[in-house]
Amino acid sequence: MPPSPFGEEDGEEYERHEPPPRSGGPARIPGPRGAADDLDLARPGYAPSAEGPLDPDGQEDPDGPDDLVDLDALDDSEYMKYPEISAHPAAPAPADPEPEPAPVPAAPPPTHAVLKSLLGAWALAACSAEETQAVEDHLTECARCAEEALRLRDAVGLLHPEESLDLKPLLRSRVLEDCLGKRPARIPVPVWATPYDTETARLDALLRDFGDSEWHTPVRLKWFEEERRQSRRTTVAGVIGHLLAVDGLVAAALGLDDPLGRDASADTPAERTERFWEDSPYPTTRRVREPWREQGHTLVRTVSFAGRGVAELDVDYGAFALPLGDAFLERAFECWVHAVDIAEAVDYPYGPPSAPHLNRMIDLAARLLPAALAWRRRAGLAAPPRGLVAAGAPGRTLHLEIEGAGGGGWDIALDSPAAKPSPDHTVARIALDGTEFCQLAAGHISPEDAALGQNGDREAIRDVLFAAASLSRM
Repeated sequence: MPPSPFGEEDGEEYERHEPPPRSGGPARIPGPRGAADDLDLARPGYAPSAEGPLDPDGQEDPDGPDDLVDLDALDDSEYMKYPEISAHPAAPAPADPEPEPAPVPAAPPPTHAVLKSLLGAWALAACSAEETQAVEDHLTECARCAEEALRLRDAVGLLHPEESLDLKPLLRSRVLEDCLGKRPARIPVPVWATPYDTETARLDALLRDFGDSEWHTPVRLKWFEEERRQSRRTTVAGVIGHLLAVDGLVAAALGLDDPLGRDASADTPAERTERFWEDSPYPTTRRVREPWREQGHTLVRTVSFAGRGVAELDVDYGAFALPLGDAFLERAFECWVHAVDIAEAVDYPYGPPSAPHLNRMIDLAARLLPAALAWRRRAGLAAPPRGLVAAGAPGRTLHLEIEGAGGGGWDIALDSPAAKPSPDHTVARIALDGTEFCQLAAGHISPEDAALGQNGDREAIRDVLFAAASLSRM
């Protein structure tokens, strides 16, 4: 180590980093303004100064540095201007610890008046999560607010009715109609079979999501027999079994397999239904849906490939027969009627068929009325004819006016099925809503309960209304 310019003794003190004495003792420090030369403080009373060196007598020292100050003359505040004097400056005083923030007081619970004012927003689902929780907690404790909340919620439901999440029943028909309009099917479904195809698809859509409990829901089948309404209790699965059994008559007419076997092909629809319920190979549970739907697809596919002449085939119903085209309309009508029975049993909305299909069903019932009226006369249930005419000659006529979707006007021959209805021989008029007329023809409402407009021959009106109800059967 090179020799210290301060001398041996001073060099040892420097190496030990001991602070120099505040006054008197020898020490060398740089001037506060960074003087180039070190200062010799061995001479007592000298320190760097801006005013030049002073001797002990207070005179300027021409030989000394020009930046010495008298350390003894400095007070504490001025002495601290020279940090180089002390190698160990005083440590800063510890800062006071920051005070902990005061806890935020909990908000008071909302008052009854505030919660009551939120009921309207709550009914509209416009409250925040906290407000909703507060209101609903309050409703369990305050009966008056609970009653008011129910009234407001019901009012909101009237203003904004909930829309069903299910697809609209006619959506499939509209989509198919649009598709076929752009690219006609190579083998189209006959027009007279389209209502059956549509109604079976609508009913199948209703059944698709049924659970086991819905399949066993009680359903009451209703029809009109002679002068009284009849009914039979079954289940949803039993109704589908009934449709499967009666559709088998159409299948047998087309040469397809009868689900009840060949020995049941001559039975009436009621007899076929009872046989199916008693000893069917398909249990009347949800398993009946698949064979019924497959049979419907087979019927539509068969008549689509069969050509035009197939519509003239007769379908034997036991007590009467219908051409195949009318039989398909009749099966579409019964499918819709029983779909309404099922929907009412499970409390589900079910709309009427489309207007063109409903018009075809009403037309079939209107064309069957003269024969039904003649049958009731033979059974002694209707008044005798007023005047017999030759076949094809005009006779007494009743005008049936159907209002609403699928409506129209039909003239009904009163005295003989072979007579020709004529507007010039009209003796009575009846006006009915289309859906209500179908319910009458299905035996779901009695002739006396049908709301209608009528004028003319009262006896003729009564006979026609009862004849319409007699078209129904199980």
